[in-house]
Amino acid sequence: MKWLNDYELRLMFVGVVVAMVVGGGSTKADFTFGEPVNLGPTINSSFDDFPNCFSADGLEMYLDSKRSGGYGYSDIWVSKRPTTNEDWSTPENLGSLVNTGDSDFASYISADGLELYFTSYKRSGGYGEYDIWMATRQKTERNPEGYWGEPQNLGPLINSEFHDTGPSICSDELELYFTSTRPGGCGGDDLWLSRRATENDPWGEPINLGLTINSSYYDGALSLSVDGRMMFFTSRRPGGSGDDDLWVTTRSTTSDLWGPPLNLGPVVNSSYSDFVPCISSDGHALLFGSNRPDGFGAFDIWQAPIIPIVDFNGDGIVDSADMIIMVDHWGTDNSLCDIGPMPWGDGVVDVQDLIVLAEHLFEEFPPAQ
Repeated sequence: MKWLNDYELRLMFVGVVVAMVVGGGSTKADFTFGEPVNLGPTINSSFDDFPNCFSADGLEMYLDSKRSGGYGYSDIWVSKRPTTNEDWSTPENLGSLVNTGDSDFASYISADGLELYFTSYKRSGGYGEYDIWMATRQKTERNPEGYWGEPQNLGPLINSEFHDTGPSICSDELELYFTSTRPGGCGGDDLWLSRRATENDPWGEPINLGLTINSSYYDGALSLSVDGRMMFFTSRRPGGSGDDDLWVTTRSTTSDLWGPPLNLGPVVNSSYSDFVPCISSDGHALLFGSNRPDGFGAFDIWQAPIIPIVDFNGDGIVDSADMIIMVDHWGTDNSLCDIGPMPWGDGVVDVQDLIVLAEHLFEEFPPAQ
């Protein structure tokens, strides 16, 4: 029998592994941002609408809105869908326990879906004009009015006499990020971090994220990826496209420091205000608020799709040549081939990345119009 050459051996290996993993769990490839699209009149209104967060299963999307039918100037609402392949429903108000007669906004739901952190303005029992509060529920069944319990203030260590807003928590529940105007920062509004040892421990003394992340301009309204390795936020610092721009910072692991922020560029950012980013649970899309033209209100919720990049050699098609490149970097931390399970990879080229590549075999890149 004729011995197979090196290329044929590697290709055979690729075929065997693909046969093992293709058809498995869905995941997303390395990405670039596509042209943002408006979420339409079911989600957006003639008033200001901003995205907040997603439930871990991707079946609930929380937003804040100034639309009619609420309890105050701005309320927190939820839109639902039976599966991730179906359309979002008309938003439902979270009810009078969560929402007050003033402004309630910028919410975050815990990974288990039982805790809702949010910002409230001048709610009785607070420490400043804007404080961070938490409401809980016993089960995750979709039932809005009266389902969330009486909110509790996070206390004087997290909240201050200054503005404390926009909470976002890592999925392990051990890091709480928020925006604050308290002293000790780099600008008027900065990003701050509080940690705790376990989910049952109190939150620790907040620390400013420093000049690597913050600037002398507004920095806030953040959104963390599910794996805690990517943080999107809003900034008015120079180097953007408009009044408010979306920026991103990354870290290799949740134990590492955040790297220098990068502007998301002119595909996502416009010459208008692009504000309040919200990354989807599966990393498939970035939502944000914008007052750019062609919306339904002053600020609408827009969605930038995440386009997979799996054509490693740039020849215009995803094929066996790209498979070979991945195999050649198997078990390494090669960033080109590390494309799963989240779009930015997980630090090692393995089966998770091969699943992504296999899902896009024989596709043209960029996709044919």
